[in-house]
Amino acid sequence: MLKTKLMKSAFAGIYHSGAARLMAPAWGGMGVMFCLHHVLPGGGQQSGFAPNNNLEITPEFLSALIRHVRSKGYDTVSLDDAIGRLLLGKTSKRFAVFTLDDGYKDNLIHAMPVFVREGCPFTVYVAPGLADAKSSLWWRGLETVIGHANQLDVDWRGGQRLFKTETVQDKWTAWQILGPYLQGLPEFEQRIWIEKLATRYGVNLLAQCRKAIMTWDEIREMASNPLATIGAHTLSHFNLKKLSAEDARREIRESGKRISEELDMPIRHFAYPYGNRDAAGPREFQMALEADYASAVVTRLGPVESAHANHVHALPRIMISGRYQDLRYIDALLSGVPSRLSNGFKALNVA
Repeated sequence: MLKTKLMKSAFAGIYHSGAARLMAPAWGGMGVMFCLHHVLPGGGQQSGFAPNNNLEITPEFLSALIRHVRSKGYDTVSLDDAIGRLLLGKTSKRFAVFTLDDGYKDNLIHAMPVFVREGCPFTVYVAPGLADAKSSLWWRGLETVIGHANQLDVDWRGGQRLFKTETVQDKWTAWQILGPYLQGLPEFEQRIWIEKLATRYGVNLLAQCRKAIMTWDEIREMASNPLATIGAHTLSHFNLKKLSAEDARREIRESGKRISEELDMPIRHFAYPYGNRDAAGPREFQMALEADYASAVVTRLGPVESAHANHVHALPRIMISGRYQDLRYIDALLSGVPSRLSNGFKALNVA
């Protein structure tokens, strides 16, 4: 894809020009928080129609990433440790925190063994609706429907629209239209839309969710490891900014309570689903504060700065994408250069 090629060129340019090395001391912040999703053998390396491979990395790359940031002088620490350092306002070394969103089974099967072998703390944010298999991974459902069908007849703006999906290019074209359309629908309407489409084409979304997401017993197994922290990720993985205040507040507060009841432990940390400016803003940051979480994370790009001590419910993360499994790109991201450029040279992006 053109955007991926352009981003790779930009990251490579930042690395090879020396900008990453030169600017890291000034723009690298106190530390970084990495955002991952799937860790799978061959993750992110699929060819053909694989629109969600950006959410996957390999276990080998995860191991290499942990070792690389340590070689750059970062302490790999727990989320609690990082928040403590941030609030103290000083640290002898930069820190790196590894977080994983949604609670996929591969986090237990493939990621946790890497973290254990490397002695690296990690946090997994769980959505109870996914763990109960009562919600859907709509992005995976849409990929499956498009991938299996040769033609799609979909509900479209009050009518019907036909998509040809025979070739790989056809499938990408359908995805590039339907993905943004579905993501733009109101959250409850979105789930009804994808359920109707999936049913029409023989895809069981709840079975797909059950296959992909850890059960509560598996989450308890993970939580028993001293390197693991479990955080909340709303009840149903909704875009909070598209919900009413009442619904958003319930999704934030009740997710932590439900997880705490299941695991018999306090849940101190929260992650906003999607986490970009269109999914979380000052209203949601205040709600996470009022729900008594010690921290909350977004996916707005950037390192953690000392000034984030006043914004611990809007902490930035660096997304680790399967399409960018190259340590040169990691160095570019660690430098803070991409985030400063995208933020108009501002250190914080919390508005």
